[in-house]
Amino acid sequence: MTSTTPGPTPSRPVSPWPAPRTDVARTFPPAFSWGVATAAFQIEGASHTEGRTDSIWDHFARLPGKVENGDTGEVACDHYHRYPEDVALMRELGVDTYRFSTSWSRVRPDGGDLNPAGVAFYDRLVDELLAADIKPWLTLYHWDLPQALEEKGGWRNRDTAYLFAEYALDMHAALGDRVTSWTTLNEPWCSAFLGYAGGQHAPGENDDAGSLRALHHLLLGHGHAITALREADADLELGITLNFSRYAPLDPASAADLDTVRRLEDGMYGCFTGPIFAGAYPETFLSDVADIWPQDLVRDGDLATIAAPIDVLGVNYYNSWVIAAPDGSGEVSPSGASADGGVSPWLTARESRWIPTQAPRTEMDWENHPGAFRDLLVELDREVTGPAGTHLVITENGAAYPDDVVAPNGEIDDADRTTYLREHIAAVHEAIESGADVRGYLLWTLLDNFEWAYGYGKTFGIVHVDRQTLQRTPKASARWYSHLMTSNALDAHERNA
Repeated sequence: MTSTTPGPTPSRPVSPWPAPRTDVARTFPPAFSWGVATAAFQIEGASHTEGRTDSIWDHFARLPGKVENGDTGEVACDHYHRYPEDVALMRELGVDTYRFSTSWSRVRPDGGDLNPAGVAFYDRLVDELLAADIKPWLTLYHWDLPQALEEKGGWRNRDTAYLFAEYALDMHAALGDRVTSWTTLNEPWCSAFLGYAGGQHAPGENDDAGSLRALHHLLLGHGHAITALREADADLELGITLNFSRYAPLDPASAADLDTVRRLEDGMYGCFTGPIFAGAYPETFLSDVADIWPQDLVRDGDLATIAAPIDVLGVNYYNSWVIAAPDGSGEVSPSGASADGGVSPWLTARESRWIPTQAPRTEMDWENHPGAFRDLLVELDREVTGPAGTHLVITENGAAYPDDVVAPNGEIDDADRTTYLREHIAAVHEAIESGADVRGYLLWTLLDNFEWAYGYGKTFGIVHVDRQTLQRTPKASARWYSHLMTSNALDAHERNA
């Protein structure tokens, strides 16, 4: 496949993170987990089947101009009806762990009473996975809040945190006898800041103070859910998934560049890891948002609840960036402001400059720095999770490339994706060699699906889904990843097969 990445130019810096070596064979620890990850709204479809009601993404997708091509999740990949086929495909590929999310709108429509038909779908899915010898890993929230709750304030409303804990207990009552690994929230940064500050994601608000309320209430819901699940079953593996990028200053000697990097780190993950692992928001972050921080937001006992111990931190990683201080140009992240020049979600660093480097880019226009991934994992283990006795699992990592053409022989050659995966998985191995306690890798994603505001225009899957027939066709990367999962090793020579 021809890469869409622009060629390096002399004016662009090289990556500040040394690349991992891909010319050596690498064997992973014997108990290392391999798998794939998906999300309910992105694949299930059947949006109003058997009692399911609107989520914020159903509502958002119907608003003109919010999702490319006017795409919706009404059908998605029709996983709701085709899950036996998809589980069989996972088994054929050698998947040992499948991370999926449950739809709050399906199991508690409008955020209200439990819907037995909705729960029964996940009951069948879990049984199908176990019959295929695939471990189910359940994520309770992957962005699909019931629309009825949003109309009461959504995550800006403190009551949503308590309702989330009730929903968690409902799911445990139904599936806890068979599901042992539970994630509370997926990427709450996106929910709080893309959803309520920038408006690129549902519910599409531009409410800076409201985004901080959402931040705190998401964390509070996480803490209450962890406490409730731990009381229900002390043997569960419990955690949260955060999204991470690494940031490097354009000029390491520049105090302004260094401060801009710090603002981005605090605003993307420090405002989550601080409360979860240290029981406090970073003072630097609170200083950055002092003018808009709601003074009535944090109540006595909140931070202790949020800091309930967890077993695993899920790491979602896709890209990293070289950063410079504002110079008046108003540049923002390539994944920040909306296509029409909307508000940047980077609340603490809206005028930061994102400096292009010579690194290749994906179809999302995200820069590939696998060395940054390695360094991130080592740093997290040494400074955040290790001291807390928490291990790491890569809960998402992958790349979108324009690979939707099926050749006459039925092949889909997505060599760019295989290269991306190989480099990033080599980075995981180097992190483990450096002492990071990383115990699994769950690729994003199994199927080409509904990619949120990008609709079906960006494809991350290792399995192609025909938009007309919904036929599944494994790509070359699926065969490559299958070999890796079954051998538990990266080969030094066969890069793309």
